[in-house]
Amino acid sequence: MTTRNVLKLLGALALVASPVLASPALAQPAAKAQSAAHERLLPLQGGRNFRDLGGYRTQDGRTVKWGVLFRSGAMSGLTPADYTALEKRGIRVVCDFRDTGERASEPVNWPAAHAPKVLSDDYHLDMAQSLPKGDMAHWTAEQARAAMATSYPLMLTQFNGQFRRMFGELLAHRVPLAFNCTAGKDRTGIAAALVLTALGVPRETVIEDYLLTNRYLDGSKIMHASSSNPGMAAMAKMPPEVLRAMMAADRSYIESALHVLDQHPGGAEGYLHDEMGLSKADLTRLRSMYTQ
Repeated sequence: MTTRNVLKLLGALALVASPVLASPALAQPAAKAQSAAHERLLPLQGGRNFRDLGGYRTQDGRTVKWGVLFRSGAMSGLTPADYTALEKRGIRVVCDFRDTGERASEPVNWPAAHAPKVLSDDYHLDMAQSLPKGDMAHWTAEQARAAMATSYPLMLTQFNGQFRRMFGELLAHRVPLAFNCTAGKDRTGIAAALVLTALGVPRETVIEDYLLTNRYLDGSKIMHASSSNPGMAAMAKMPPEVLRAMMAADRSYIESALHVLDQHPGGAEGYLHDEMGLSKADLTRLRSMYTQ
């Protein structure tokens, strides 16, 4: 099967850092500053990498509020009990970064009476620009890691509109808010990095949050959900080390996106102003609303 025939599968980010496939070198300790009264990973029966962004310390000594900002993979596996639990958390808005096909293959059926506002765009995710060339059976782990690192800056550009819309919801204080893609790793990882950076969370903590996918994502759930996808058989042709590289949350991937922020005139704050439309007053407001 050609590279083009599996773009849908890889583009849908069924590239998961399961405990079985993730490299042990990438496994990270639990996030810092987690309170015993709160849980980083939500205890959901059908959740996929559904995490609270609360508890992180900011550079000025404040703390991101718990129970307000959530990141997740696809929510298609949520059970009635999960919906009840999320209803109690009061989630008002979900920013779903998945493409049209992903949403169709794994629909989310929120109970109508308490459904949050779901924001999404119709588009087709195509990673052809960044995937290695040639037969995937001959790809190397180095090629796979380079491809993933290349894709992250491209996603900053492709999903600019969706990220800006997410910040608009936060500025309007329409929270609690959750954002997700399929695995909760790549598009979601970039979104989380932008949010935490805007709130003044130190860079290394931002990266640690990204790497927690290697601990919290149950890869078997995605593999099972995607088992009917014809591209799944093609993944079996990948050398194991290539599959691990594609599936992992590697710090070089998120660092490639953060490097774009650092190289922007004015650094991260300049990027947030020019690309996310966030003024200094907006950043101050975000920090006053979502840190304490």
